[in-house]
Amino acid sequence: MKQPSTARKRFAVCVENEGYPASLQRWKIYQVIPDRDAERHHQIRVIDESGEDYLYPSEYFRPVDLPANLRGLYRVEAVA
Repeated sequence: MKQPSTARKRFAVCVENEGYPASLQRWKIYQVIPDRDAERHHQIRVIDESGEDYLYPSEYFRPVDLPANLRGLYRVEAVA
């Protein structure tokens, strides 16, 4: 299901990529795809380097609040 255009996009910065060096770059900002089930399991769904959304340990990321002019530069590439 595609993210509604009225929904505010969420982002997180990767602070750890152990075990995922090809999929995640440390200090890069990734778009977060809401996934309540993943959150209950201490995971986060992000659009990674493959351009698809995958689950990763939530402790590998920290939320960031981007200004509106930067949020608009990101677009949903994958579906949840």
